[in-house]
Amino acid sequence: MLRIGHKGADAIHPGNTLESFAAAVEAGCELIELDVLRPRGDFPDGGDWRRAAAGPAAGSGPLLVAHDWGDARRRDPLTLAQALDAFAAPPLDQVRFDLDLKIAGREDEVAEALRERGLVERAMVSTMEADSVAYLRDAAPDIDRGWTLPKVSRDWSRSPWLRPAFLVGSASLRARLPAIVRGGAPRLGVWAVWVYHPLVTRRLIEAAHGIGVAVIAWTVDERERAERLAALGIDGICSNDPRLLADL
Repeated sequence: MLRIGHKGADAIHPGNTLESFAAAVEAGCELIELDVLRPRGDFPDGGDWRRAAAGPAAGSGPLLVAHDWGDARRRDPLTLAQALDAFAAPPLDQVRFDLDLKIAGREDEVAEALRERGLVERAMVSTMEADSVAYLRDAAPDIDRGWTLPKVSRDWSRSPWLRPAFLVGSASLRARLPAIVRGGAPRLGVWAVWVYHPLVTRRLIEAAHGIGVAVIAWTVDERERAERLAALGIDGICSNDPRLLADL
């Protein structure tokens, strides 16, 4: 089972930073997940990022390592180039990493940056944007790809007003996910599906394993939940506090 640090080790040091990545290594992670964000300037005059197309696109600046534009405004984020340079040197040169693409487009730049640094064998790219996965399948088949499910823009489970609707919807989605994965994962050519942890079931894991696809749960910050997922046969757990996973 892969022990994966979310944004590095966000519960130990603020995520998507070199300090957080180093903390994840210290905590025993085999894989570090970090976010890749197109800058706000790529969408001038109120352009809708949700409708961005996959593939080459004009860029207003370097790709950033940040969860969203609010996160990027609050600090001086790493560029993708800076982060990848760090993964080519100690202490990050011994772990694999996953680039979580937050917005479709400029995937070609991500692939080229990995190739330039000789990092393709250690890299993975995942995203909720199925079109981005499909683009990488065709344009960069040498890079491992992950499909993140479900596609969401906010965490409804944390809202007391929206939680009842979330629970009803999640029950339906939980039942449908095995079929969704069986149909979509082979078409996209992914090595793994990254699934929001309340939606992971034994049926889902069995369906994915039946087509040779791994299942990774995100984002798990309770030891008891991590133990239950490990018992189900999960292939990886992503956590803000990877210390919870040290002896699983």
